[in-house]
Amino acid sequence: MPSRNRTVIAVVVLVPVLAALALWAFAWPASRIAPRDLPLGVAGPPAAAAQVERQLDRHEGAFQIHRYADEAAARAAIEDRSVYGAVVVTPQGPELLTASAASPVVAQFLQQAVAQQAAAQGTQVKTVDVVSAPASDPRGAVLNAAALPLALAGIAAGAVVTLLGLRGSRAVIALLGASALVGVAAAGIAHSWLGALSGDWWTEASVLGLSTLAVGGAVAGLAALTGTAGVGVGAAVVMLIGNPFSGATSAPQMLPEPAGAIGQWLPPGAGTTLLRSVSYFDGAAATGPALTLTWWAVLGLGAVLLGGSLRARKAGAAPAADRRELSTVG
Repeated sequence: MPSRNRTVIAVVVLVPVLAALALWAFAWPASRIAPRDLPLGVAGPPAAAAQVERQLDRHEGAFQIHRYADEAAARAAIEDRSVYGAVVVTPQGPELLTASAASPVVAQFLQQAVAQQAAAQGTQVKTVDVVSAPASDPRGAVLNAAALPLALAGIAAGAVVTLLGLRGSRAVIALLGASALVGVAAAGIAHSWLGALSGDWWTEASVLGLSTLAVGGAVAGLAALTGTAGVGVGAAVVMLIGNPFSGATSAPQMLPEPAGAIGQWLPPGAGTTLLRSVSYFDGAAATGPALTLTWWAVLGLGAVLLGGSLRARKAGAAPAADRRELSTVG
């Protein structure tokens, strides 16, 4: 079979496969959004709190209940990002504490779930948003939308460095510079212009830049070790797994397993979680995602340096082999 025919067949088969894979990766998690061991607090007198916990347990597998002595302890747990919300039993009736900044989708779900239970008992629930999303972005649309552009910026940085033939330290410097500028530009848009972020400006810019560097370093590192095909592999992992599994539009615990867990080990998911922490929660629970992004960046840049060193050695060994061959013939 002529090579041209094989190429046509490969394209005809490969494009539908990629389309089906992309559709599965994005549609499957989105169509299965529901709470799965969602951390939720219960506070109040032991007997009353136990009754609320039994009611919540009717949602089998939905919640991971944490007990707190009083409302102050429950508020502290929400601010530390230990739980997404808490039901507090008070003499006036049940009170629901939420954190729309952690996830507007989760906050809305908790309001509906707790309100339904209260309505069945003939009571009303008072809702208090302990850590609210910014008034300019109450639904978290800007932060949710930021995951895709940052991933694309990282992929573009890694691809450009590879296609331009930059190697070793030059490639590392280019990736660092591009990621830093992306972070500054993204913070300027999301924080200064749109007002969707409310933390320290430079910390947010650093997180946005680190998220870009984690992707760009991984893409360029794979390409440095395996050739230009590494760009496609890295881009596919980030776009088809990292982005839809990130939980940016809801929460990792709202995605089917193991999608939620996998997403937090990849740059888009870790970057979104870290950005929420530094922007709305004063850095609470930031250590894990920060280490994840750092490891991706360090390993990616290390692969870039290693790949450049291996190529330099091969280039230096080739002329030496030619000289030995000519000497033998002479």
